[in-house]
Amino acid sequence: QVQLVESGGGLVQAGGSLRLSCAASGDTFYGFTLGWFRQAPGKEREFVSQITWNRDSTVYSDSVNGRFSISINNDRNTLYLQMDTLKPEDTAVYYCTAQRGTARARLSTWKFWGQGTQVTVSS
Repeated sequence: QVQLVESGGGLVQAGGSLRLSCAASGDTFYGFTLGWFRQAPGKEREFVSQITWNRDSTVYSDSVNGRFSISINNDRNTLYLQMDTLKPEDTAVYYCTAQRGTARARLSTWKFWGQGTQVTVSS
């Protein structure tokens, strides 16, 4: 069983930056795909980005491509999401997620989830 704990959310002005962290315990990242989803009020949870444990593959949603950067530190068992040029529409609860093997942008392909961290971008 993998436990995931996010941190780093907060309130930031439009154009600003935040870095989210996701600390994992219970297993190493070996063989996993790690990812970030987000959920805005009244909306469905949506895919943001994912990375494989060996960094062979990274994927971003169109809405964050070029502004967000996903990375992983296997020594610390920690996943990161660097968010730059933030926009008010990025306001959401951000969730860290993990799946052994492969995963896709569909919610159902991911097994392990964190509790979420709130990101609020003011205009």
